[in-house]
Amino acid sequence: MNHNEIIADVYKPVSLDVDRMGHDEYWLKGGRGSLKSSFISIMIAMGIMDDPMANAIIYRRVGNTIKDSVFEQMVWAIDKLGMSGWFRLKLSPLEIIYKPTGQRIMFRGADDPMKSKSIKLSRGYFKYLWFEELAEFRGMEDVRMIKQSVFRGVQKAITFYSYNPPPTMQNWTNEEALRVRPGRLVMHTTYLDAPPEWLGEAFFAEAKALEAANERAYRHEYLGEVTGTGGQVFDNLAIRPITDAETASFGATYAGLDWGWFPDPAHFARCAYFPAQRRLYIYDELRTVRTANRDLARLLIDRKGVTPGEEIIADSAELKSIADMRDEGLRVIGATKGPGSVAAGTKWLQSLREIVIDPERCPETAREFSTYEYERTREGTYVDTYPDKDNHSIDAVRYALNRVWMRRDL
Repeated sequence: MNHNEIIADVYKPVSLDVDRMGHDEYWLKGGRGSLKSSFISIMIAMGIMDDPMANAIIYRRVGNTIKDSVFEQMVWAIDKLGMSGWFRLKLSPLEIIYKPTGQRIMFRGADDPMKSKSIKLSRGYFKYLWFEELAEFRGMEDVRMIKQSVFRGVQKAITFYSYNPPPTMQNWTNEEALRVRPGRLVMHTTYLDAPPEWLGEAFFAEAKALEAANERAYRHEYLGEVTGTGGQVFDNLAIRPITDAETASFGATYAGLDWGWFPDPAHFARCAYFPAQRRLYIYDELRTVRTANRDLARLLIDRKGVTPGEEIIADSAELKSIADMRDEGLRVIGATKGPGSVAAGTKWLQSLREIVIDPERCPETAREFSTYEYERTREGTYVDTYPDKDNHSIDAVRYALNRVWMRRDL
């Protein structure tokens, strides 16, 4: 069977990209029935047959979950391709071997990432690595350790990640998916992207029943949405690319600067605000650590095109830093502050209809706004208090819009 006949239309552009090895990493996320695992297993099986030196290795967090999940998924893909007779299945250890060449699809648990150092191949190299149910893994440190072992000496390879996003943005997988990296493609799909006949009427009936009974659970389980724990400060975010056409429409723009050294960074933000729409765009950032004020000024001029006429509103608590920046020719002024100003500015941001953040232009801003949650008591109950940590971009944006949010009519 032609593999295009068993790949959903939504995945066909990604299939072509994988064929030409357009990216090093493919982050495929979504809810139940979104076909991400089916797609990856087909691409690996096809890749093994197309490249006589290619091998694959597939990881789950816990080894005893492999047989009934990714192993059976690969068997399904090979069967769908009509190639079952060309592969031999081994159960101890779990392996799938391509008979004509001896190429292998191996399976491992990540209970101890150090065990990956002992993996050896008698032929070829690992071209494909797949982390299934990524959210079960402990973090990117374990993932990196495995990749370093698997891809040692390999010039070009592909890593697949598949997972259902956890409900809270503070989970490491959700945070990592927001980070823009060269060679990384992130894609989100749902069961609504699958041909209905592939999933069957019972699947759709179950999804509809959950939607009626518990809409938040439906959005998380079937749509793969990060629905939150109820403690997120900003529920008015739109994390998406901001086009050049949009930036060309910006009139007055606003710039803010939060001072920092180490471990707290200095953070610069640029925004545009449309009061009639109550919509805020955050489209530029600069974040540095251990950067002297003179060097920071030079970075703002060279990298961000700050001119002597552009006003930057900064934290007024550091008068010397403001003076240093002025000495470098920048128009930096201190924000108007007072009792309750942090809460007032944050509440104003919460009141907006939409805060649009470009995750490629402003990855740190997107991450901080998305993961910012109210303080909790020891018992885990949320309280109406904003934590003073991991909020450098939020502070910079508050300063940038200092004059705007202090006008109550806006």
